[in-house]
Amino acid sequence: MTITLSPGPVAAGRSDRPAPEPPVQPVDFSAYCQDLFGTLARSDQRRWGEVYVRGLLGVSGRKTPARISEHVLGRPAVQQIQQFVNQSPWSCGPVRQRLAGRVSRALRNEAWCVDEVVFTKNGDRSVGVARQYASSLERTVNCQLALATSLVGRHGGVPVSWRLLLPQRWDRDERLRRQAHLPSEERARPRWRYVLEAVDEMLDEWFLEPLPVLLDWRGEGDLGALLRGLEARGLAYLVQVAPTVAVTLPRPCAGSAPGSGTLQELAAHAAQHRERTPIVWQDRATSRPRQSQVLSVAALLQSEAPHGGGAGARAARRPRHLVTDWPYGRPEPRTYWLTNLPARKVADVLPLAQLRALSGQSLERLQQDFGLADFEGRSFRGWHHHVTLASVALGFDALRRP
Repeated sequence: MTITLSPGPVAAGRSDRPAPEPPVQPVDFSAYCQDLFGTLARSDQRRWGEVYVRGLLGVSGRKTPARISEHVLGRPAVQQIQQFVNQSPWSCGPVRQRLAGRVSRALRNEAWCVDEVVFTKNGDRSVGVARQYASSLERTVNCQLALATSLVGRHGGVPVSWRLLLPQRWDRDERLRRQAHLPSEERARPRWRYVLEAVDEMLDEWFLEPLPVLLDWRGEGDLGALLRGLEARGLAYLVQVAPTVAVTLPRPCAGSAPGSGTLQELAAHAAQHRERTPIVWQDRATSRPRQSQVLSVAALLQSEAPHGGGAGARAARRPRHLVTDWPYGRPEPRTYWLTNLPARKVADVLPLAQLRALSGQSLERLQQDFGLADFEGRSFRGWHHHVTLASVALGFDALRRP
């Protein structure tokens, strides 16, 4: 039997019927900025916020303070813009919360997507810079690494929560920390902790409707800690993983102990004992129908294998599945995911996974068209201000498009 899928929303426990798209309403730019910057204490902060975002939207090429001030004001105002972005003590959190609320109310979002964002740098003084491995580039570069958590739907993605990843060297070098005005509580920590901090902010502080979380974890460690953290928060997830992840394998015969192996071996074993499900779905990028096969099998990480009870035994009872995209004619799967979506939703994995591509396209536009990579400051506060303002610009663009 072939399953034909529509590109509607996918979420555990929801109706399979796609919700209607909200009607597109005209968005007034000044009113939009007044709403998002309404939490800023001073009127001059709110004014410079609008100037900066208007420049990110309107200036072609590199978005520098000089070009923004000339384009928006018709006069030089470099010092004022730099002071607003780098030194002014306004908080990003309320602005991001209001942006998330606007995007949630106006657009039909289907998932939260966490993406690595790489800011390549030449020097070593900007906050968080180091020679470090960037999973999304599959190489080591001199850069800042960040995680952007976006609200994603057919409109694309809008990043609403940002985390700057700190390398270990930034914990040890007090001179660098002082120069970058790095808060004392900001320390290097595992990537999965940054992810859980972002979703906690969106759940517990912003009260957003929980949606499936999409991640690419192929080049990362601590997979079990990430999955357990998402499960403890009641979140559905779809995590792309490497085929070499260690898992338990089925017992070769009755009474024998489970073996150990990889996801690749687990998929090969499952393919010998069950049929793959053919599916047809609409490609969100090209609007063309595509077809492939899906294989699903229960999966238990080797690191969580039960040894006489305790946390491992509890992990064994979680309904976690390996799902593979296995194109026709290929000897092995193309993509491996771990998910806790209900079994009846497993066939929806491929259209849901495509949202990651849409999120990536939006982040590329943020880099190329809205000045995300054009920030030249070095401070922790300035970096967070700039990425927030770039997200505000992209959010306005998403809200005004049909």
